Amino acid sequence: MILVNFKLYKETFSDGALKLAEICQKVSKKSGVEIIPVVSALDAVRIKEKLKMKVYVQAVDEVDEGAKTGFISPFQTSELKIDGTLINHSEHRIKAGTIKKMLKNWPKGFKSVLCISSFGQAEGWAKNIKADIIAYEPKELIGSKDKSVATEKPEIIKKIVEKYPKIPILVGAGIHSKEDVVVSLKLGAKGILISSFIVKAKNPEKELLEIASAF
Repeated sequence: MILVNFKLYKETFSDGALKLAEICQKVSKKSGVEIIPVVSALDAVRIKEKLKMKVYVQAVDEVDEGAKTGFISPFQTSELKIDGTLINHSEHRIKAGTIKKMLKNWPKGFKSVLCISSFGQAEGWAKNIKADIIAYEPKELIGSKDKSVATEKPEIIKKIVEKYPKIPILVGAGIHSKEDVVVSLKLGAKGILISSFIVKAKNPEKELLEIASAF
């Protein structure tokens, strides 16, 4: 599995988001690897309706319905046929207690991808949280062009995989080569969470095909 986080880069503004989602879909069909765009809530419904593919949003809030101006409800998002969401990305932190409350009252079938940045979090507050997927991304490596979680923290990847034997583990932060993915998969990860290396690439399709070839 590859999650491509579109973030809010200008390359994914307006029709850019749809274009990159089309690339994700095309590469997924070519490679046989599941590739899911993780997009702004503003783009999710349009991508879902036009491409009929799995789509995740980047974040939701701890609300269900009612007088809640400006929030993104996981229940409304799920009813709009969006497939899942990131929770607690390093650029969108949520308190541990809030995460627990959110996941106790959660839409059926709406996938939760809990982001953690250290093994300490896996041993601490995150150990009892029932998420569908765990994504390990050390904050200090996010966006790095010459270092990655696979080169700098391989022992932590292995420890987190062992910590969550029944939950798929994704890894991210600085992933920028086929070799990074190969190392991560050998250590037990089930996939990767990637962003700028694909979103800001001169040829996103070429780079995504190369990453997918590692699976």
